[in-house]
Amino acid sequence: MISTISGLKSVSVFSGKIAVVMICLLLATASNDANAQTRPNFVVIFSDDQGYGDLGCYGHPTIKTPNIDRMASEGQRWTNFYVGANVCTPSRACLLTGRYGIRNGMFSASGKRRVLFPDSQGGLPSTEITIAKHLQRNGYRTACVGKWHLGHLNQYLPTNHGFDYYFGIPYSNDMDKSTTLEYYQAASIPKVEYFNVPLMQGSKIIERPADQATITKRYTDEAIRFISENKKRPFFIYLAHSMPHVPLFASEDFKDKSERGLYGDVIEEIDWSVGQILNTLKREGLDKNTVVIFTSDNGPWSIFNENGGSAGPLFGAKGTSYEGGQRVPAIFWGPGKVKPGVISGIGSTLDLFPTISKLAGVALPNEISYDGYDISSVLRDNVPSPRKEMFFYHDDKIFAARHGDFKLYFYSNNPTGYPEKLEKLDFYQLFNLQHDPSERFNIADKHAAVITEILEMVKNHQATLKPSASQLD
Repeated sequence: MISTISGLKSVSVFSGKIAVVMICLLLATASNDANAQTRPNFVVIFSDDQGYGDLGCYGHPTIKTPNIDRMASEGQRWTNFYVGANVCTPSRACLLTGRYGIRNGMFSASGKRRVLFPDSQGGLPSTEITIAKHLQRNGYRTACVGKWHLGHLNQYLPTNHGFDYYFGIPYSNDMDKSTTLEYYQAASIPKVEYFNVPLMQGSKIIERPADQATITKRYTDEAIRFISENKKRPFFIYLAHSMPHVPLFASEDFKDKSERGLYGDVIEEIDWSVGQILNTLKREGLDKNTVVIFTSDNGPWSIFNENGGSAGPLFGAKGTSYEGGQRVPAIFWGPGKVKPGVISGIGSTLDLFPTISKLAGVALPNEISYDGYDISSVLRDNVPSPRKEMFFYHDDKIFAARHGDFKLYFYSNNPTGYPEKLEKLDFYQLFNLQHDPSERFNIADKHAAVITEILEMVKNHQATLKPSASQLD
């Protein structure tokens, strides 16, 4: 009897231990689930060649963008926000890595090829850590939907740079021309069959040529599906629209509907897409735990006249480092996470990596030199931006540099960007961008001390550089 009782006691103690372990495991799982649900989600919407003046909330008189305008009224609209480069490939690399092209290899040393092409052999190096890779390593689900343009060979595709899922085109929608028409004429006429651009899912081509007339809607559907399928885990979506890069395409629901012609149709369809994303977040109960960012990869492609966009009051266009080439619309939205307001401090797509990392509670890798700033405090509290400077690279050259209100030029260029005419200035040009955003009044002769200060800033920046090998040449 004593033996039996002792055995029962042993079983009881053992069972109790199992119960305690099970309870601990359940509590840990519940804690992990709760943590996953409270970590913020991120959606970065990146349009292509959309100018500073191409949204209602930035002053366009005829293009209707109620959903993006809603983001601006409920969130933050930045008026001094820059991309890291004035053309597609290096600009995208700057956003995803938080590093200038001179550091990540996405620049041209010769100046002959400033973006990647279908026959290019280079791409974003595997040594670079993207936002997606950093978040993926820390429990996030990640998706790239849309235009990539950081290398079409398998080793450079999004799925090898931290994205769990990829759906989109590997380079610009005007490449792989398949008509005998001259490029400018073909790009000005919206016919799908003129460009043999592939549509990819993962590493496989699923359609060629991509039906660009429906591509904005399909990108939107893919992003919505990813949100719905991953609503119980933190996620990061990089939604990089192909539009409004020429050739312009709008679906039947939007074609000939705007007051601004085909370009307006395209922008209004992108605005519809933004509305679908916001509505999905609300329907899934994720709107108060998601930060949505809308911006553009560079200024408008002005050589295409009415098929190109507008830089509003700014001078210059895509392909230049004048304000119209690199200052872009930028809106941050996140109920309860982004304090509404208009921000006139300096910001950049370079800042997204450190900012998103901070908001996600993830430390930056120590061994990497970043060019971005953490602007999360600006988003939360509307405090002054920590960014006080900006370097405007044209390939491996610093075309201009901004410190505070002042921007100093070392080179000049064709303000339309094409054909390129880069020339070293005989005398510096200096502009006060807060007083003169259109860069009309050169005040270099009145501010010698400011010029000296900016020159010293440039010197200090260059001392930190260890240029990578060019991936574009």
